[in-house]
Amino acid sequence: MYKVFIVAGNALTVIGCTGLLLAATGFLPAQAFAVGLSSGIRVIGSLAIAGCLLSAIGYGIEEYLEK
Repeated sequence: MYKVFIVAGNALTVIGCTGLLLAATGFLPAQAFAVGLSSGIRVIGSLAIAGCLLSAIGYGIEEYLEK
């Protein structure tokens, strides 16, 4: 189960960081991801942060189960 968290988290982190890089360079219009009052950069960044959190949870469970 924890491997799903790790793979999904790493994938979301890579997708989010790539999206931030593309939006910062102008290749991806960030306003396309704007939701309500949140800017598109914030939404893409939230995706990367969610990926980091999922990875941390997965690696934490893995470390706990090794003991």
